[in-house]
Amino acid sequence: MPLIPMAPPIGILGGTFDPIHYGHLRAALEVLDHLQLAQIRFIPSRHPPHRDTPSASPGQRLLLLQQALAEQSGFVVDDRELRREGASYMADTLTSLRAELGNVPLCLLLGMDAFNDLHRWHRWREIPELAHLVVLYRPGYDLTHSEALADLVTHRRIRHPRRLGEHPAGSILFQPITQLAISATRIRELLAQGHSPRYLLPDSVLHAIQTQGLYREPR
Repeated sequence: MPLIPMAPPIGILGGTFDPIHYGHLRAALEVLDHLQLAQIRFIPSRHPPHRDTPSASPGQRLLLLQQALAEQSGFVVDDRELRREGASYMADTLTSLRAELGNVPLCLLLGMDAFNDLHRWHRWREIPELAHLVVLYRPGYDLTHSEALADLVTHRRIRHPRRLGEHPAGSILFQPITQLAISATRIRELLAQGHSPRYLLPDSVLHAIQTQGLYREPR
C-alpha cells in the first residue's frame, strides 16, 4: 500500500547571505517550483562555524534578505540563528525547527561542495534524521561524493521528489538547478572598488546596500 503523503515539505536554505544575490534566489525558486515545496525558509547565520565572520552585521544582512524576498510568494525569512548566541550549527537549527513544526517534512538545501563536507559538520549524523538532504548541482556536474558519505548516499538516495513528502526526514535527493556564477565575495569586491554590482542582485538589495553604506573600503 502506498504511503499517504504528509504536508508539503518545507525547504531550509542557510547561509551568511553577505549579501544575498540572484545565485541564491534563482536556485531557490527552481527548487520551490520543481519540488513543490510549501515554502523555503532563508536562515541567515549569525556565527558561521565553517566560514569567516560576515562583513555586514546580523541586522544589516537581515534587512537585505527582507528586501530581496519581499515580493516572492513562498520565500520566508527566518531569523532564529541571528537570535541565538554561539556558533550557528545547522543541527541546532533543525532541532529547533523540528520541535516547532512537528512531523512536517523538512528539506535542507545544500550545494555540492557543502554536501561533500557534511561529515565535518557539528553532530552531522543527526542531520539526516532531522531533515531530507536536497543536494543542488548544475546539469552535467560529476556527482562523485566524498568517500566518508558513500554509505549515507547508498542507503538514503531517492530518485523522485515526490518521495520527500512521504516521511519527515531521512532521504537524499540530487536536484539539478540553473547555477548562476555569482558570488557574494565578488559583489563585495566590486562595491569596495567603487564599481556597480547591478544585475548580480536585486535592485532593492543594492539600494539598501548603498543606503546603509555597506561593503565600502574604509577610508
